[in-house]
Amino acid sequence: MIYYFIFGPSYKQIIERYTGLTGKPIIPPAWALGFSQCRGLLTNESLTREIAGEFRKRQIPCDIIYQDIGWTEHLQDFEWRKSNYTDPQRMLKDLDKQGFKVIVSQDPVISRQNARQWKEADSLGFFATDVRNGGSYDMPWPWGGNCGVVDFTKPGVDAWWGKYQQKAIADGVRGFWTDMGEPAWSNEESTDRLFMKHHLGMHNEIHNVYGLTWDKVVTEQFEKHNPGKRVFQMTRAAFAGMQRYTFGWSGDSGDGNDVLNGWDKLAGQVPLALSAGMGLIPFWTTDISGYCGDIHDHEAMAELYIRWMQFGVFNPLSRAHHEGNNAAEPWTFGPTAEKLCREAINLKYKLHPYIYSYARNAWDTGLPLMRALLLEYPDDTETYKADGEFLIGKELLVAPVVEKEAVTKEIYLPQGEWIDYNNGKTIYRGRQWITYPAPLNVVPVFVKRGSIIPTMPVMQYIGQVENYPVIFEVFPASEGRTATFELYEDDGESNDYKQNICRWTKVKCTTTAESWTINLVRENENGYKSDLSRNEGFRVYLEKCPSSVVFNKVKSKKTNPEKLESSWYENSENTTWSWDEPKGICTIKFAGPGNENEIVINQ
Repeated sequence: MIYYFIFGPSYKQIIERYTGLTGKPIIPPAWALGFSQCRGLLTNESLTREIAGEFRKRQIPCDIIYQDIGWTEHLQDFEWRKSNYTDPQRMLKDLDKQGFKVIVSQDPVISRQNARQWKEADSLGFFATDVRNGGSYDMPWPWGGNCGVVDFTKPGVDAWWGKYQQKAIADGVRGFWTDMGEPAWSNEESTDRLFMKHHLGMHNEIHNVYGLTWDKVVTEQFEKHNPGKRVFQMTRAAFAGMQRYTFGWSGDSGDGNDVLNGWDKLAGQVPLALSAGMGLIPFWTTDISGYCGDIHDHEAMAELYIRWMQFGVFNPLSRAHHEGNNAAEPWTFGPTAEKLCREAINLKYKLHPYIYSYARNAWDTGLPLMRALLLEYPDDTETYKADGEFLIGKELLVAPVVEKEAVTKEIYLPQGEWIDYNNGKTIYRGRQWITYPAPLNVVPVFVKRGSIIPTMPVMQYIGQVENYPVIFEVFPASEGRTATFELYEDDGESNDYKQNICRWTKVKCTTTAESWTINLVRENENGYKSDLSRNEGFRVYLEKCPSSVVFNKVKSKKTNPEKLESSWYENSENTTWSWDEPKGICTIKFAGPGNENEIVINQ
């Protein structure tokens, strides 16, 4: 055994040094940080089209529709099941026009029922072998009959597998969900697998890294066949260094015996998410709904589903998924659930520029997007106990409700002042526990005073509108202090970010006794080009209406809030501002993206 001792002394430094040892986490495509939908038997064209149509008709944002393993004709030939798909290539094109990307599942096995491919792999020696007879190991599999286990440690397997998986990409599939990579077993207690031999060792030596060897092949082959394109791959079985190739999800996390008893399972996902991030899985999700257990009464399940959604939208990757043909789309749980889930998903899309900036931060540092409070406040021992809440980046604190029929939430607020993000007004002093009102329609979210949050208008999918405005929400610091943020942008699809071909927008708001001065400086790196012509703006949360707003030394025109809000997509060279008295928001709109701008808001 080889031991590595990593000295911090802070946990953030340990994560950064662990990143240096095991590799940087790849950034998902920008659309992967939107919302996605799945179910176990979402494996046919008609249901896929129906669900996609409902999302758009009901105006619930969604970027990804998954196809579970039944999409294949056989395990794992990457051929569409002919009885389930009339014209899969046309389906993918039609969904793409609606803004949907399709991710398909793959298993690391070849079914004996798939006679042609099984014989091919067997003749090439691409299966793990059985030391008792020297032949290909025959593994019982939960579906598809007995299978051969693909040996991803064997030279030549990578190119062979890559050619097969590329068939789906060529059809228009956008990525993979690598499932069952333990590899899964019909009887977890069975020791028969110990007779399995891989090219690099017996299974007891290979077991823990088997999933990682598979994920490595999937990503490297994707990049070989699609040079420069960013991979999407999500897995549940991997090893140290997985962040170089894949993203993670927590697997089957509900109560399979009684789905309605899944509250403790939901509660357990919060500390699990934080542990995943501290172990260098920054891009992670849970199965919203819990996956396990048949749903016999959607109305009875609605409250649990809503709370799972209110937590899940703050996962970097957000996916609703349930086993079998149990519908897990928001509208199937009734009108209240549909409304509240839409609101939660809308918030995720509004915060996309903020979340994407922290995705880049994960690439640079290894630090997760979902952060245990102790990462940012290591000297506050009270944060060690606050495992039912988390930070998104540094500025936002989220405390999801995970208790049945709860109408309040006990929340710890660390050092500083925290503003209720739901109203932008109520301020709480830090270093204390509070009892926060949290009925079913409320997700407890707080923003630290002295923060800037980049946002965008809610779209039905990422990239729906090219020239969308970026609007910075500013919660000014106290007098004599500053609030800062660095917005990160790139093309969202390529691997150019690895060469720092990108744009940074540095924003600083300085508070004085007489005014707030906002400086915006934009820097394009390494030839990054964008033809976007868009408006930009600030929403500054203040106690009273400013006397004037000066943009680059020119006094700006005041207008009413309704008129300003309706003009975000209108081209205008003139800077305008408005004051919303009930909300206490000064909104400023100006033409972007200029390289340097200064805004002075006078009291």
